[in-house]
Amino acid sequence: MQRQTEGERFMTANAMQGPGLWTTSVGSFPKPDYIKKARSRFARKEISREELLDLERQATKEWIEFQDSIDIDLAVDGEMYRGDMVAFFAEELPGLEIGGLVRSYGNRYYRKPIATGPVGRDHAVTVDWWRYAQSLTDKPVKGMLTGPYTICDWSFNEHYSTRRDLVLDLAKVIRDEALDLERAGAKFIQIDEPAASTRMDELDLVIESMAVVTEPLSAHTITHICYGDFHNAYPKMLDIPVDQIDLEFANSDYSLLEEFSDHPFTKYIGFGVVDVHSHHEETVEEIAEGIRRGLKHIPADRIFVDPDCGLKTRTVEEAKTKLTNIKKAVDVVRAEL
Repeated sequence: MQRQTEGERFMTANAMQGPGLWTTSVGSFPKPDYIKKARSRFARKEISREELLDLERQATKEWIEFQDSIDIDLAVDGEMYRGDMVAFFAEELPGLEIGGLVRSYGNRYYRKPIATGPVGRDHAVTVDWWRYAQSLTDKPVKGMLTGPYTICDWSFNEHYSTRRDLVLDLAKVIRDEALDLERAGAKFIQIDEPAASTRMDELDLVIESMAVVTEPLSAHTITHICYGDFHNAYPKMLDIPVDQIDLEFANSDYSLLEEFSDHPFTKYIGFGVVDVHSHHEETVEEIAEGIRRGLKHIPADRIFVDPDCGLKTRTVEEAKTKLTNIKKAVDVVRAEL
């Protein structure tokens, strides 16, 4: 018998079962200009850490209020306090140091971490931010973690004899962080693994490490995978031990749906319906048609509708328009069901 997650219990208790097609976002939102300026000023030591934190809390509150204003079902904090998704954790974990700038994509750079010793964890990294965001809304807020495989893949290794050894130590760290989020009350926990579909020869390692993270959890677990060779990763990606996999569809014209005809998708899905790398603001009807295409392969009560990936590369107004149109499109399709 398949386990019922805390997220599923929440959906039932709060009448979220309904027609399904719950709305959410992947994680990151664009930072308002005042945050960008404050982070630069902090780097130049012109403002204190507490002054920066106050502004990051303000921006988090604004994004939570926006999500509430359009009635998003499952909220995210927007990651106003994070720069790069890997460096953010590396800065907090013993055994990892921050190296020099490397290009991630386009003209975007991040400081690549270096494993210089045994990786561990001596404090909770995200729990206080999750508690703050959750205090601002009655909607559930996702706990947001970067997965062990991606942290390894986007870091240099100068300590461990094998990549597997580093990944599995990181998995224990992320597991402990997830358990702390669950104890704090998080019913939905997302473990991002954007690197998971880039090396088909290591997909077994992704599966093995995710099992370390999720095995003790009762929360509804999610992983987000993006920018990889999905057609080669599917259906093996279904072996990743999470309750939900979040995938991009809009950017690839929903081509992965063809695979679902031969190998049905067996989990909850995060169904990406707007392209986060395009200035094009998809219309309500464009998004609704994408959702209808998905419904031919996956039942509505297994679908969370969201952008393809984090929205941090868009402007604030573009992000708000894309999310608002997602919500409107979902309302249109729900009415049709």
